[in-house]
Amino acid sequence: MEDNKKKLGFNIIKSDPTDGHKGYGKGALSLDNVSPVIIDVDAGEAEIDVGAMHARSVVEKGIKFLKTKEEVPNGKPYWLVWVTIDRKPEGPYYAGVTACYMTVDREIRRGYKSLPEHVNRMDKSLKRHIIVDDMDVKSKRVLAEFLQGHNEVLWNNSTAELKKGLLGE
Repeated sequence: MEDNKKKLGFNIIKSDPTDGHKGYGKGALSLDNVSPVIIDVDAGEAEIDVGAMHARSVVEKGIKFLKTKEEVPNGKPYWLVWVTIDRKPEGPYYAGVTACYMTVDREIRRGYKSLPEHVNRMDKSLKRHIIVDDMDVKSKRVLAEFLQGHNEVLWNNSTAELKKGLLGE
């Protein structure tokens, strides 16, 4: 993924919940928007890719998505995680975090994902739900480290439900 233009921060459209603190050098999170984080399961890496808002992330581009996992037996696993930021009296926090599974086989330009699930999970994130149970332990840790590293204040203000869901604590 050498296209550095795609490595953006969380969506910045209206108010900045961190009041100017840019976090991990990746931009600011917006109170008004959900942002997509793509986790490469094999590499153990997470990054924001706003292209995923319209199924145009670096991972998804040029891929025809099929309806069953079996149609893409050699697909590389990814998680698309919808992250919504909100503010409470203590300050801004990760309010909605929902994960969706997908696979991509670049060689055959095919992948698997459930579009209805991706849309529903984005909606659930906007409605402040935490849905990370389906994720593997490694990917949960990658996401937890990414969210902490992006902005520790947001992480510290987040619910016990999110921390328990990702870290098992």
